[in-house]
Amino acid sequence: MYCALLSDVHANFEALDAVLRDVDRRGIPDILFLGDAVGYGPDPNECVDLLVERCKVLLAGNHDRAAIGLQDISYFNIYARNAIEWTMKVLTEKNRGIIGSWPFEEEMKDEDVLLVHSTPKEPSEWHYLLTLWDAEINFQYFDNKFCFLGHSHQPFVIEKVPSGELVTHKDGTRIREGSRYIINTGSVGQPRDGDPRACYAVMNGEDIDIVRVSYDIASVQDKMKKERLPEPLIERILVGK
Repeated sequence: MYCALLSDVHANFEALDAVLRDVDRRGIPDILFLGDAVGYGPDPNECVDLLVERCKVLLAGNHDRAAIGLQDISYFNIYARNAIEWTMKVLTEKNRGIIGSWPFEEEMKDEDVLLVHSTPKEPSEWHYLLTLWDAEINFQYFDNKFCFLGHSHQPFVIEKVPSGELVTHKDGTRIREGSRYIINTGSVGQPRDGDPRACYAVMNGEDIDIVRVSYDIASVQDKMKKERLPEPLIERILVGK
């Protein structure tokens, strides 16, 4: 299996385009998307169109569901809520229908992979997997060797070795016999780990790698200002927090 895994594009077309160019440069045949195509950013329709064109698997995230009225937006902070309300106004009917067809999770049995936006435990409840304790709990909710997810915008690889110990890898790891893995692919469009570059994951038969790609952040900020999206959302993509 040789694939690129993307999550949390959040309507940032420039970041998505840069990642896809990097994927093409590497000759990666398959692209799997783990949810949140929209929300926060200025190009929801363009991002949905491109993801549909390029991805083998497409999952729904909480912002995707909110943007088509299938998720309560009251729990979002004020800036996220404002961006979702703007997205609701500009999203085409065609793309509303496309997003509505996306599942919460996908199992690829032949590859021993589970794909989910939030967590294997109750994927439609949008829990966050942030700590080793969270990982320990969630390893009990899938049997596959690999679980790829997004949602927190913070990339990592957590390896459960045969002894049961959990080991965290920041930038990727060699795949080992007998180990199981939870991999957060980070965020394409709005990283939150202090690195503003677009982030995604690559898996082949031997390694899992976290990949960073630079893109034109200023252009995205200009678009967001033009659409009067909240200033804190405009500022945060420059610092990656």
